[in-house]
This record gives sequence, C-alpha cells and structure tokens, in this order.
Amino acid sequence: MAFENDGDLAAHLADQAGKILLQVRASGVFGGKSLGKAGDQTANQFLVHALREQRPEDGLLSEEEKDNAERLAKERVWIVDPVDGTREYGEERADWAVHVGMAVGGKPALGAVALPGLDAVMRSDQPGTIPPAPDVLRMVVSRTRPAREATEVAQRIGAELVGMGSAGAKAMAVLRGEVDIYLHSGGQYEWDSCAPVAVALGWGLHCSRIDGSPLIYNQQDVYMPDLLICRKEHAERVLTEVAALG
Repeated sequence: MAFENDGDLAAHLADQAGKILLQVRASGVFGGKSLGKAGDQTANQFLVHALREQRPEDGLLSEEEKDNAERLAKERVWIVDPVDGTREYGEERADWAVHVGMAVGGKPALGAVALPGLDAVMRSDQPGTIPPAPDVLRMVVSRTRPAREATEVAQRIGAELVGMGSAGAKAMAVLRGEVDIYLHSGGQYEWDSCAPVAVALGWGLHCSRIDGSPLIYNQQDVYMPDLLICRKEHAERVLTEVAALG
C-alpha cells in the first residue's frame, strides 16, 4: 500500500508502531528493562523499514538506528523515536509516545505523535482546538528530574507544577489542555522533539529554544539542550523570566 500524503503516512506509522508496542507488552514474555529493549527494537524495525519502503529518497534519523551522515545532504529527513518514554512504557503508564516527524530544510515541517496508552494520535496537519488556559497556569515537568529553570520560572509566574513522563506526552498535554507550558532545559535529542514540535506548531503553539531562537533539526550533532512549547500569549513572559535567571 502506497501513501502519497506524508501526513497520512506519519500518522499511520505512529499508530501502527503504538499498536505493535502494546502487543509486545501484552505478550507477557518480557519484564523490566528487557521489555523496553524489546519494544524499542521491534517498533524501530517496523518504522525504519516502512519509511525506507515508502520514502526511499528521504533521509532518516532514529534513536534506535545507527546514524548515517548521508541524511545531512537530504532536504527531507524523517526523525523518529520508536518509544519516547521507555520507562513509562515498561511501567504500563499512559505518558509515553511514538514520534514520527519530518524536518524539511532543518525545520520541523510535519509530525505525528501517537499516545497508545490513550488511544490517540495527534497530527500536525490536522489541528484541533486547544482548550482555554485556566487562571492558574500549569507547567509540565519531568516526573523524576524536574529542570531547575522550569521550577524557578513556575514559581516566578505562579504556575502549578505537573509531573509527567515522556517529552511527547508532555508536549501533547499542552495540546490536550491538560497543561499550559512545557519548559525543558535538561537536554534532549532531535528525535525527542521533532515530531512533537511539528505537531505543536501545526496547532498554533509557540515552539523555540529557551532563549527564543528557533529549533533546528537534521544537524550533525543531534543534541538539543532545551525547548519551550506553550500558547503564544504566554511565550514572551516565560522567555523573559528564563532570561532573568541568568
């Protein structure tokens, strides 16, 4: 089956990879770290083979695949994370995700994020309506390692902290109206944020580095130190408070 539309392909692959991961977990033959490893490898094989079949001319970057410098010469590069939030996946929580994104000319141009635990797929090309923000803003942070900048900015703006697992789950929580600001400064990689950022941009949110500069993908060094995803009306205030931290 050929997918002519990139958005349909991204959403289908994210959804199917999520279903595969649920089947691997339900098999009952893996536990602990071995479950996360089996899930990662199985979903990765599905995604990379599918993308090479459907889009053989495009570049590809996956967390679970050895990097290939050939992608740097490509205008279109798929950036995937087969299991974003391996710990949460293994613990049978809902706050993990599957990321299928695409960078075009270094920009996060298209993405789909599956939340298999919630039976949901969020797409950059099919934006929905984000619920209005409450009077007291909510800032989502790592449930195990909250970043200092996030906790300090939350205190400065009077925001409530909400702990959550994977990067994709945090970003999609802003779209779902469960939180209002996702500020991260603990370091990530391109596959952690490409698809979620593409979806958030498609839904009209602000996405940037925490100094306000753009997020750029398909770089030789795939490390990304920080990011901010929030409603546009909150961006200036958050960026100002980050800068004030020095």
